[in-house]
Formats: sequence, structure tokens, C-alpha cells
Amino acid sequence: MKMRKKADFPQKICLHCQKPFSWRKKWARDWEAVRYCSERCRSAPKLTSAAEE
Repeated sequence: MKMRKKADFPQKICLHCQKPFSWRKKWARDWEAVRYCSERCRSAPKLTSAAEE
């Protein structure tokens, strides 16, 4: 079995913090549904357009 490098895994941008994050084994079954990089970002208050200004 050949080891894969982290750069070989797919990446997404977190909807909350806007930082890139890579695929993890625990997300293998539902990678398409993953939108946040961490539990902290998932549970954080949603940003609104008024708060961004």
C-alpha cells in the first residue's frame, strides 16, 4: 500500500473562516456534504452581510 501525501487529497474552503481544509478519513462517507473545517466553525454564529461591512 502506497502512502498518499496530504497535497494529493481533495480540498474545500470553509464557509465560516474561508480557509482551505483537506479531506479526512472520518469524512469519507459524506465528503460532498462537508462544509466546515471544524466543529468550532460549524457551531459558530453565521456571518451576515451587515456584519461583514
